[in-house]
Amino acid sequence: MARRRYQKGRLFLRGKKNPVWTGRWREDVIEADGRVTRIERSQALGPKSEIPTRRLAERKLEQLLLRVNATDYRPTRIATVAEFAERWQGEVLVNRKPSTILVSKVHLRCHILPILGKLKLDEVGSEAQQYFVNRIAVRLSRKTVVNVLGTLSSMLGTAKRWGYACATVRIADLSLPESSVAKSARFFSADEVRKIIAAASEPWATLFSLAAMTGMRIGELLGLQLGDLDFQAGLIHVRRASWRGRIQTPKSAASVAALPMPKHLAEVLQSYLIQWPGNPMRLLFANKKGGPLLADKVVRDRLWPILDQLKIPRCGMHAFRHTHTSLLWDVGASATVAQAQLRHSDARITLGVYGHVMGDSQRQAVERIADLLRPDAPRLPQSSPLIQ
Repeated sequence: MARRRYQKGRLFLRGKKNPVWTGRWREDVIEADGRVTRIERSQALGPKSEIPTRRLAERKLEQLLLRVNATDYRPTRIATVAEFAERWQGEVLVNRKPSTILVSKVHLRCHILPILGKLKLDEVGSEAQQYFVNRIAVRLSRKTVVNVLGTLSSMLGTAKRWGYACATVRIADLSLPESSVAKSARFFSADEVRKIIAAASEPWATLFSLAAMTGMRIGELLGLQLGDLDFQAGLIHVRRASWRGRIQTPKSAASVAALPMPKHLAEVLQSYLIQWPGNPMRLLFANKKGGPLLADKVVRDRLWPILDQLKIPRCGMHAFRHTHTSLLWDVGASATVAQAQLRHSDARITLGVYGHVMGDSQRQAVERIADLLRPDAPRLPQSSPLIQ
């Protein structure tokens, strides 16, 4: 249904103490049953203190009506957030990775639908989005809030492309909670890693060696297959990951890569493969049924008992990745090399996530500076002035 006539809309002031310019117009929409109906829309244009004259308010209303008055105007579709969320899950989310599906469903069930579910898609504008952020920020961290907004943004973006009347999420336009002080991540010293590997039986000694010498994520390690090892070229191909006992793609496109296989690690792997029991999926590390191991069980049943035995504080498998990063800095690797090894899409992620990891080389450099600044330090020979 095309527009019936050119509209100028209606303009009026609402409120006495702090009057707000409000515009109204008629618009065609497609109902859930396919019927096209005409409804009246209303939108606040701004307070009179910011839009002092009627003419300025009319100009703002004209901008809103450009779409309705265009010659190629077509009716938009309407639905509540809850109604569209059900369709989005069945037709879009179902095609995502299992981990993404689970997290998105939690976001919908626990946060998005309880607060926004009854609203129509076109009512979830900037003001409603800010209200939503304020409600969930009371109990969630900034990072989690951003992740929840990511799910909402994906859903509203799909609705927009499908012809529904709705606004998209612009995180830059929202006021988010301040970041909390991040806890320092645990990582092992080189000596601790050697002790952990020595105390572990197979296949765990090989698993821990791979984690420490490559910096691979636990899911990637548990998704490794025999064909991913190229001893001739000295490479380990990261092609998949295991998540809760299911094989899926790695964390991101940048995660799919070939990593160097150090000579010592090649010897460890070749020795391990002599006694490798084999399984239908050809996984390097598999459970008794031949399927992928669960990361939580590896940590709880295999890593923690060794840490307790060695009197090392408990932590997860990700500590090996932090350890690998620390040692990269120690041997003088550049940020670009560290980015390639850790397979981040941007070097700033490497520095931002792992910049807290202090290697021995950094500590030794600071110690040398402190020695030079001690009151009783020997005087240095006079050097040329610094270049300004």
